[in-house]
Order: sequence, then structure tokens, then C-alpha cells
Amino acid sequence: MRNKPQYPFNLKTVLICFFFLFLLFLILRSSFSHSQQTPSTKPSSHSQESTKCASLPTCTKITPSLANALVHYATSNITPQQTLKEISISLKVLENKSPCNFLVFGLGHDSLMWTALNHGGRTVFLEEDAAWIEQTRKQIPSLESYHVAYDTKVKQADQLLEIGLQEECKSVSDPRFSKCQLALKGFPSEVYDVEWDLIMVDAPTGYFDDAPGRMSAIYTAGLMARNRENGETDVFVHDVDRVVEDKFSKALLCDGYLIEQEGRIRHFNIPSHRARLGRSFCP
Repeated sequence: MRNKPQYPFNLKTVLICFFFLFLLFLILRSSFSHSQQTPSTKPSSHSQESTKCASLPTCTKITPSLANALVHYATSNITPQQTLKEISISLKVLENKSPCNFLVFGLGHDSLMWTALNHGGRTVFLEEDAAWIEQTRKQIPSLESYHVAYDTKVKQADQLLEIGLQEECKSVSDPRFSKCQLALKGFPSEVYDVEWDLIMVDAPTGYFDDAPGRMSAIYTAGLMARNRENGETDVFVHDVDRVVEDKFSKALLCDGYLIEQEGRIRHFNIPSHRARLGRSFCP
């Protein structure tokens, strides 16, 4: 997620402005909620003073995740890899679902932003580069990240897509017990035990033949979504201008579940297949 061309300075400026607007929204919403809850009868002077003191932290205190994000991006020369329009696709869903469970394939320069936007929820990052995880933890220890090893290569993509379309890969189960070669089984148990509301596939590396590619990540994201007990999962795949991300997202996450595409990102909404037995792999 990190070794991509950086975008112009104006994107950084827009993102900082967005965070300040988001903070203003939180403050106004808290103030409005407080005014709505105030009784119509005039309280005693002691009650007024107590209410005023008690309400100040709720109305004016910035959340730690948002504060960290503001400071980080205000003092950094590195901006997130996605464009503002691409980020807005995920943001719309987060505005409706957060706080929620958000799983991200890849630990990058945008990780603190995703954590801040999902304030109060759980945001987990899966990263292929152990050294990068250690470096990031020193800078931003609040991020929850895990190392993941991949055994695939981009040059195997055509063969793996054929495997992914076989019946054993269309069977819905916990990835740990799947018979599909594409299922990733090396995550920490806590990753499998959570029902993820959002999954972002923006890793592993996939821009050269010997890179691991995102074939297994895309398949496993779809399998996790289908295997949840009920409800639905929003799955986002970045870099769909590349062949692997394009073909695998369409075939394994399904055109029928595609909600929209903006630039290089696609948004799929995949329902539970356990909640309605007999549901076909793709609608």
C-alpha cells in the first residue's frame, strides 16, 4: 500500500480540511443532541452549573484517533495512496456503519486515516512486510496490524482464477477449513473470529510477475463476507486498473454484487450465504 506514486500537495490540504470539518460536525452534533435533551423547565442555578461542566468535554473534546490523524497528516509530506474521490467511496459506507469492524489488506500511509474514520470501531491491518510493520508501530503504536505471508505469484494468476471458479472454491466456510487453494489460512485466530463489516483489499504487492498479487486476498475477502452468520459486508478492491484486480474482483466478488466504481476502486456489497442456504456463488 505504500510504494505507489504520491499525489500533489493539494490532496493533503483537502484531507486536512476534511478532518477539521469532520471534527466540526462532531462538535455540532454533540451540541445539538445536548440541547434536544435539555428539559423545557428552567433548572436551578446549581443544576445549570453542573450540566455546563459535565457537557463541556462531550461537546468540545476531540477524539484521540482524530487528533492523531490531524497531527500526523498536518506534519507529514506523504499523502494517502487513494485519490479523494476514491476515498469518498469508502467514507460513505463508514459514515453509515461506523463504529464497525474494518479489515484492511495492507498497512500504508492511509492507515491512520481509516482508523480515525472508524472511531470507536475496530480497524485491523494485514501486511506482508514485517519490517514495515515494526517501523510503523514505532511511529503509530495505536494501529493494530498483523504480518501475513503469501505463497502466490502474479504470474500464476490465470491458473489460480481457473481454480477459484471450481466448485470446491464456491463452497462457503471458514477460510481455515476451506478446501480451496486460494483461501488464506495463516491469519491470527482473532481475524477469523470477527465478522467484518468492511474489507479493503489494497495489498499485497501486485505490480510485477514475482509479486504475491492479490488473488488470494480478493478470494478470502469474498469468502469471509459470504461466511458471516447474517447481514452483509462491503468489500473494496483498489487498483482495479490492473489485470489481476480487475479479473479476480469481477469473477470472485461478482458483477452482481458490484455497487459502484470510482477511478481505481470498486465497491461490492456481499450478503451472508449462511443466512439463506442455497444462494448461488454469484447472483
